[in-house]
Amino acid sequence: MSTDKTPPNTTVGKTRFYQGEGMTQALFCIEPGIPCQHAREQASELIGVVRELTITGVMEDNPQLIWASHYLSALAKALMDDAELGMAH
Repeated sequence: MSTDKTPPNTTVGKTRFYQGEGMTQALFCIEPGIPCQHAREQASELIGVVRELTITGVMEDNPQLIWASHYLSALAKALMDDAELGMAH
């Protein structure tokens, strides 16, 4: 009986997030080695929070909530992008 298990695909750690024009230093990056499924689950959770923050920010005319949702959505996208790169390997 074979006990070989295929290791889960993991993030590759190549995705960076830059904010603003002319920025050359990343504000954050995804670490390599995170199981892709976990990264995707976390991205999904973040997208749910982004949705709530966006709705509340618009309804309450609160720009701080809108900006928070903007940054969280960038983090969710970075997680998804890096997970996709990991799935391709």
